[in-house]
Amino acid sequence: MTSFRIYQVSVPKLFGILLIAVISMLMLTEKAAFSHGYVEGPASRAALCKSGQNTDCGSIIYEPQSLEAPKGFPAAGPADGKIASANGAFPKLDEQSATRWSKVNISSGTNTFTWKLTAAHATASWKYYITKPTWNPNAALTRDSFDLTPFCSVNYGGVQPPFTYSNTCNVPARTGYQVILAVWEVADTANAFYNVIDVNFSGTNPVDTTAPSAPGTLTSPSKTTTSVALSWGAATDNVGVTGYRIFNGANQIAQVSGSTLTYTATGLTANTAYTFSVRAIDAAGNVSAAGNALTVTTNPIVGNDTQPPTAPGGLHVMGAPTSSSLQLMWSPSTDNVGVTGYRIYNGSTLVTTTSGTATSYTVTGLSASTTYTFSVRAIDAAGNQSAASTVNGTTASASTAPAWAPNTAYSVGTLVSYGGSVYECRQSHTSLIGWEPSNVPALWLLK
Repeated sequence: MTSFRIYQVSVPKLFGILLIAVISMLMLTEKAAFSHGYVEGPASRAALCKSGQNTDCGSIIYEPQSLEAPKGFPAAGPADGKIASANGAFPKLDEQSATRWSKVNISSGTNTFTWKLTAAHATASWKYYITKPTWNPNAALTRDSFDLTPFCSVNYGGVQPPFTYSNTCNVPARTGYQVILAVWEVADTANAFYNVIDVNFSGTNPVDTTAPSAPGTLTSPSKTTTSVALSWGAATDNVGVTGYRIFNGANQIAQVSGSTLTYTATGLTANTAYTFSVRAIDAAGNVSAAGNALTVTTNPIVGNDTQPPTAPGGLHVMGAPTSSSLQLMWSPSTDNVGVTGYRIYNGSTLVTTTSGTATSYTVTGLSASTTYTFSVRAIDAAGNQSAASTVNGTTASASTAPAWAPNTAYSVGTLVSYGGSVYECRQSHTSLIGWEPSNVPALWLLK
């Protein structure tokens, strides 16, 4: 005879079980919310785990952006022996030997460190440390492994960085296998993000002449009358892929980061064939061969469209003008089918045509202290053009600040002009080519 037992769960007990489940979900959500970024180039240990170049890494392959621990290194921060794992959160990363991890080739001197952020948190500083020349690569990483004076320190003043952010630093001379510790200190929490980068110094200023492989198969998962979505497989490189260039025929239409494998081409014409291709690039500027060419025909317009879009609304000059540029901004137009682009005119001269999703454009190459009349018209896939919205704008007077120049020592508060704008020095430094004010907001504040 088979017997059955019926268990009764009281309402308070059931409520307690549900409460525990909810709290667990909130804890997981909170952990995800505080996952913010990692060093993409030169690729960190965690980034190489994500890409598969490092193996047996544990769960870090799913969340390289989550290496978070208390800030204040070296006085505080992750414990010795747990520096690579952000205080033990991902213990596999703390396994240390001379051969355990893939290494990125690097040279002493000027190097750029690029972070990929999944949440651009208000930032206090960025700091970079390197192992001592006498460190033991077969022992656990401790504070004694590192030179505890950062070779690069950037005060970011509580500003929120962009989602792709770079520091250009002067890396000290080393030989062979070394570890760089990159620290991103958040401004409004007690934590920081810790990334170790396994690097190999192969001599003074080695030249990387090896191009990446061609990207994997290019496909189009979807399309509309005015856009084509593209997707491709990752390329490989002896050092690391830093970006992909997307082409429409022979014309480059976009460049995305080395971890991005999708792009949507917009502002296209209905029922028209386009041929796309993608090339990979590395940090040395080597460009791969093109992957497969993909021809896609946009969808046709249903019916005979003779109705033009509405005129762009609220056209105005946004922000402070410079001596050579003005930023235009407008509200989106509407159309019975869809707006595919905006035509910007300087007087009667066409300056450019933007995509249908654009609502701003910066007109450059203007003269100082000059008034211009700009107009913007919306267009649709059938070639219908809206009435014009018009605005007047006057450029700023020419700056008396001296022009920025490389190999020049600048102190805090110094004003320079560059690209028609005036910048104020935020941190004393000697400039280098590549450190132009528009490239390094950590060093220069746009006035």
